[in-house]
Amino acid sequence: MHLLIDNILPTLRFAPSPTGRLHIGHGWSALMAMDRAAQLGGVLRLRIEDIDGTRSRAEHVDGIIEDLRWLGVEWSGEVVFQSRRLALYKEALGRLQARGLVYPCFCTRAEIAAEIAASGSAPHGSDGAIYPGICRDIREDIRALRLERGDAHCWRLDMARALDEAKGVPLLWQEDRPDGVRDIEARPETAGDAVLARKDAPTSYHLAATVDDAAMGISHILRGDDLRAATDIHRLLQALLGLPTPLYRHHPLLLDANGKRLAKRTQGLSLLELREKGVDPTQLRADLRAGRFPLGIHLAKA
Repeated sequence: MHLLIDNILPTLRFAPSPTGRLHIGHGWSALMAMDRAAQLGGVLRLRIEDIDGTRSRAEHVDGIIEDLRWLGVEWSGEVVFQSRRLALYKEALGRLQARGLVYPCFCTRAEIAAEIAASGSAPHGSDGAIYPGICRDIREDIRALRLERGDAHCWRLDMARALDEAKGVPLLWQEDRPDGVRDIEARPETAGDAVLARKDAPTSYHLAATVDDAAMGISHILRGDDLRAATDIHRLLQALLGLPTPLYRHHPLLLDANGKRLAKRTQGLSLLELREKGVDPTQLRADLRAGRFPLGIHLAKA
């Protein structure tokens, strides 16, 4: 099922968004990805996921590269920027549009929230209440009119149609655990009609990451547990677009002393701040590899 075959070099990627400086959790994940690539006799690639035009900053790209080099994380090949690959995502979305598997959604966040509140019992997924399908069945003439006049819209995957088209394809992905590989049954329906192209960007994380992983020949993906549910959606997109499925490994998240997930806005935990405090990167690498984290930082329970 997965991409690793005899004539393909095992390839992993570290794919941060340039919306701030890297924190200790990012550094730990990047270091694990580099080490896993070395264990497999493969390579690590660096991809900058800069499709968010409102939050991505060139200075953050420079900061990411500076932080990784300071920590001792090395990668192969040129840095890949998603903002330069929009044609790939447009082509993939067009293929889904031609098959009637996506639809334009004109809803605002307020309209979606109001519809969910009015329903009283909206189904929930890993990210909260599922989109209630307001625009899924609007009349074609109204849809065409709104598109023609340029009403703001995103493009959503029609989950029911997509699952029906993928019928007959085992929607499985494999978790590359330290104790062996385990088959996982994907359940993308729990996400509802996922956004594949945003109102403010010609793609979304789900579509861009899936297309890029295939185009870059990524054979193994190592990322945090917070993206485990996204893997189900990516597996469905792989089936619909005829793309290979990498081997996945999801690691626990790091939490702060209050039990909250680390975030780029968190103070005192960025690699830059550790560097400015005089932390020795060689010792930090050794500590992270041994599962020793700065005071107060700990692993989330599985």
